[in-house]
Amino acid sequence: MAHINFLDETLRDGQQSLWGMRMQAGMALPVTPIIDQTGYQIISLAGSSLFEVLIRHCQEDPWAGLDLLVKSMPNTPLRAGCRSNGSVTFGHTPDALMDIWVDRLCAHGLRSFWLYDVLFNIDKMHRLAKIAKTYDCQVAGTMLFTLSPVHDDAFWADKADKLSALPEIDSLLLYDTGGVLDRERLSTLVPAIKAKARGKPIEMHSNNMLGQSAKAYCDAVEFGVTVLHTAARSMANGPSIPSIDIMCKNLEALGHTHNIDTSKLKPVSDRFRAVAQAAGYLHDQSYEYDVTSLATQIPGGMMGTLRNQLIQQNMLDKLPEVLEEVAMVRRELGYPGMATPFAQLVGTVAVLNIVTGKRYSAVPDEVIQYAVGYYGEPPAPIDGEAMDRIMSAPRAAEIRAEPPEQPDRAELHRRHGTHGDDDELLLRALVPAADIERMRKAGPVARDYPTLSSPELAQVQKLIRMANAPLVQIKSSMLDLTLRR
Repeated sequence: MAHINFLDETLRDGQQSLWGMRMQAGMALPVTPIIDQTGYQIISLAGSSLFEVLIRHCQEDPWAGLDLLVKSMPNTPLRAGCRSNGSVTFGHTPDALMDIWVDRLCAHGLRSFWLYDVLFNIDKMHRLAKIAKTYDCQVAGTMLFTLSPVHDDAFWADKADKLSALPEIDSLLLYDTGGVLDRERLSTLVPAIKAKARGKPIEMHSNNMLGQSAKAYCDAVEFGVTVLHTAARSMANGPSIPSIDIMCKNLEALGHTHNIDTSKLKPVSDRFRAVAQAAGYLHDQSYEYDVTSLATQIPGGMMGTLRNQLIQQNMLDKLPEVLEEVAMVRRELGYPGMATPFAQLVGTVAVLNIVTGKRYSAVPDEVIQYAVGYYGEPPAPIDGEAMDRIMSAPRAAEIRAEPPEQPDRAELHRRHGTHGDDDELLLRALVPAADIERMRKAGPVARDYPTLSSPELAQVQKLIRMANAPLVQIKSSMLDLTLRR
């Protein structure tokens, strides 16, 4: 039997997968002190896409909101996630900007990081880990899992060996975005990773896309995983991860121990359910097992993007064809892991291939950059015919001749006109200045969010019910009226 630690993902992956990163600070602040006292080893909180979405769609200052959230949880280390070569923008981010991003998150109180690179540019991960360590942060070296003929146990053992050899890496994170890991695969995978982990803890994160991630967690613990990522029940499952509620129950039934105060779980779940209902966001999800997901391995958020792209073309009926094309494009591009940015790149190419009716007739710049090698080395060679079509694109010669720039900090401030203010630089690297101005005109960050339990919304709900009722009776000292529909 083992002692298992939990990492809370309610405020990061839970809301990313279910709410599209639209969690404003006031939605969470009434219950973050409870989350802080629940017994989690770490609370995952920040990601760069959260900043962009908050500015563009919510007109909320992400730095101000982050400061409020950090202040509300003083007892538990708070985590941020970073893609080593592009966490601040979708494409390539200059190394200097990535360094500033990690430094400023630390300065605002983050004390844990999960660092990843889908193509395992470990030198870039190492550079960021060193910055985090200057603030005494805990750092997880992340292995974004994917199924393919080239991603065998030897592949993952090699990555675990290289990551665990870095003194700045405190744990290894096995991150399954597609929720495809099952007992059979885990039975050899986790021991292979553990054998190269140099005694460092192994974490596991599995998005419950196929409805089997809670079972996979139980199996992973048996094979040596000691840290599990979960979310509040209302923010769990479906494209999110398993709930803390069911995993505490499962582990206790299996004889394992944990530090979670389960009496604190319900008010947190109730709060996020109420916010979701008021805002019109997803909550309390569950997915059925769909074997086709093993071929596409599309993350939860990406499925919504594919649907929206097809709806814009009035071609939603083509979704099954697009999913088949996703699997084919992924194979042709050398089986990149289906996480940002490659899930988006593979999905976009698949949609374009179906919409245009001619494969690789329209090729995004980022796909050309990937083919040229600017993102790193693909896990397997790119299919020859696909490579020829990609490199025949009109922009291919120009992109090949112009590798991504590496401006230093001074040059970045000059370009953005931010005069040495690193927080402002990061905002302006994310979105146009006009979006930032709209955000600031919207006023200060709200510390609460109206839910269906608030008096005003309750009254609206009552009026809606009355409007839909077959009979409405109004009584007062001056009036007694019955209306029938």
